[in-house]
Amino acid sequence: MKAAVVGAGSWGTALALVLHGNGHAVTLWSHEGEVVDTVREVGENRVYLPGVSLPEDLGVTTSLEEALSGASLVVSVSPAQFVHDVMGRAAPFLESHATVVSASKGIEISTRRRMDQVLGALLPAQMMERFCVLSGPSFAAEVARKVPTAVVVASRSRPDRLQVQKAFSSDRFRVYTNPDVVGVELAGALKNVIALAAGVAAGLGFGHNTLAALMTRGLAEITRLGVTLGAERETFAGLAGMGDLVLTCTGELSRNRTVGTRLGKGEGIKEILADMRGVAEGVRTAPAVRALAREHGVEMPIVEEVNAILEGPREPLDAVRSLMLRDPKPEGWS
Repeated sequence: MKAAVVGAGSWGTALALVLHGNGHAVTLWSHEGEVVDTVREVGENRVYLPGVSLPEDLGVTTSLEEALSGASLVVSVSPAQFVHDVMGRAAPFLESHATVVSASKGIEISTRRRMDQVLGALLPAQMMERFCVLSGPSFAAEVARKVPTAVVVASRSRPDRLQVQKAFSSDRFRVYTNPDVVGVELAGALKNVIALAAGVAAGLGFGHNTLAALMTRGLAEITRLGVTLGAERETFAGLAGMGDLVLTCTGELSRNRTVGTRLGKGEGIKEILADMRGVAEGVRTAPAVRALAREHGVEMPIVEEVNAILEGPREPLDAVRSLMLRDPKPEGWS
C-alpha cells in the first residue's frame, strides 16, 4: 500500500517510520525545505527528530501533489492550528478511495472545532465516512526507536478502523480500535492543557501528591466536557484518555509539561515559545477548551487557571492557591 504522511514534525516522521517498517511505500510531506534537504542529504530529520536514521527509500517532498499521488492511506499530522490550511491545499490531490487518518491533537482556536470537524468541512462526505483518528500515549522519539507502544484508532466505520489498525500494527506498535471518534479526538486535545498544569506544579517544586491530584481532577474535567459534547465516558479511561494524560503529565519528553515547568519557574510564555522549534499544542488549545466549557456550562477550574497563567497576570502559586481554596464539594465526575 502507498501511504502519505502530511506533516514532517517529530510525530509525522515517527509514523512514517512505523508504516515503512510494515512494508508500505511511504512519502513524507514537509512545508519546510530544510527538512526535505536534511532527509535527502543525511538520511535524518535533524530539525524535528535528530539522531534517528531514516531509510533511503522513504520518500520526502515539499509537493503535496507528489506526496498524495496514488496514496490510499493519508495521515494528516500537521499542528492542529495549521490543519485547515494544509489539508485544504491537499484536498484536490487526494485519491477518491483514500482513507484519511488524523494524528493531530488539538482544537482549532478560531472555530473551537475538533480535527474531524475541520477535515469534515474540507473533504467529501464519502471520504469522511471512512475517516479515522489515531491517538494515545506515544512520544515520537520513543516510537521512532521502536520502544513498545500502544495507541488507539477510532472510526465510525468498522472496516476502515480495522484496515488502519492492520496498516500500523507491529510487534512494537500495538493498535486498538474504538468507534468513539469524538471521545478520542477530545481526549487527545484536552490532556495537553492538564499537562501544562502538571508542568507548572513541577516548576513550583511540588511533589507526587500534587501531580496525582492534578491528573485525577484533570481527568474529571476532561471527562465532563467530553461527555457533554457527545463522547463516551469509557473512552477517557482508555489509551486516548488516561493513558495519554499519564504520559504527557509525567514524561520528560512532553513539550506541554516542559512549557508548564518553565512557567512554574517564572518564565513568560512568549520567552518560552520563542526558543521552541516544536509545537506545544496545549498552549493554543487552552483558550479553545475554556470557550467550549463556558459555552456548554461545564466547570473546568484547572483549565481556567491554566488560561489565567498563560494570559497573565495570574502567578502560578496564586493559581494553585485558588484551586485548593475552592468551595468544598463531593468528589464527582458529572
